Amino acid sequence: MENQPYVYIMLSDTGTWFTNMIKTYTKAPYNHASLSFDEQLHEMYSFGRKNPNNPFYGGFVKENIFTGTYSKYPETTCVIYRLAVTEREREKMRRILDVFIRNNHRFLYNILGVIGVSLKEPIEFSNAYFCSQFVADILYRSGIHLWDKLPAMITPDDFRKNQRLELLYEGRLAGYVKEA
Repeated sequence: MENQPYVYIMLSDTGTWFTNMIKTYTKAPYNHASLSFDEQLHEMYSFGRKNPNNPFYGGFVKENIFTGTYSKYPETTCVIYRLAVTEREREKMRRILDVFIRNNHRFLYNILGVIGVSLKEPIEFSNAYFCSQFVADILYRSGIHLWDKLPAMITPDDFRKNQRLELLYEGRLAGYVKEA
């Protein structure tokens, strides 16, 4: 299928004290999830730091592998997957994403949701997400159901373990940029 549409999911670990603290609990190699529509990851979307210097000020973010948080942490490691989708699913994702882009100031980081995952109890708000919840929700609302649990219970490691995702790359983010 030469014209098969895909979306790309990057899981990453910047190596910051905040991510190391999360890894101590999760024992997972990656703790951040981002969604992209292009293999070169020119634009990625997620919930994370709005300011690379402040891990406590978060919300909806448009990420770039050359600027922002990733430029501050050149040793970032990542794994990149692609997911085959239909053109209709991809367009639905873009329409849903457009609502986030137009209203980005209204969205907050769902730190309570992260705590809820550890307690095995979903904590959801209409205007707050954590990274993997956001990516899972975009997929779910587009008709792509990869798990039998709520997006508010999805972790980055759930993406890593999902058989429908095709592994493209694993290693230093800087290495992928050179390959892409």
